[in-house]
Amino acid sequence: MTSGELVEADREGPFSTRQLLRLDEALRIADQATGLTFSIYLGELAEPIRESAEKLHSEIVNPHRAVLLAVSPNQRRLEIVTGDEARKRITDRDAKLAAFGMAGSFAGGDLVGGLLIGLDQLASHAGKS
Repeated sequence: MTSGELVEADREGPFSTRQLLRLDEALRIADQATGLTFSIYLGELAEPIRESAEKLHSEIVNPHRAVLLAVSPNQRRLEIVTGDEARKRITDRDAKLAAFGMAGSFAGGDLVGGLLIGLDQLASHAGKS
C-alpha cells in the first residue's frame, strides 16, 4: 500500500469514478492537514479480523504515521488501525466516535458518505502536525 491510498479488494468495486475522486481528494486533504498518512481498505478481511487489519496497516509506507480504515461491508466490520505516532494524536475514544459516525452512514447504505465522515473526523481529531 502506498500513502493516501484507497484499496478495493474487488477491483470492480462499488464506487463510481466521481465517488473515487471524492474519496481520493478526502484522503489527500486529511494527509496534508495532519501530516499523517490515511488509507482505506475495502474488502473481505481474514479471521481474526483485527489481526488482518493490522497486517494491512503494516504494509503502508511508514506505518508509524499511518491511519487505516479497513471496511468489510459483507462481514459488517470496520477496523480503524493507527500507528504509534498517529495514536498519540488520535485516541481510542476519537476512533470510536468516528466509527459510530461511519456506522450510521453505512447502516443507511451510504458507504462513501461514511468513509468521508470517518476521514474528516479522524483528521479533525489528529489536528495539525
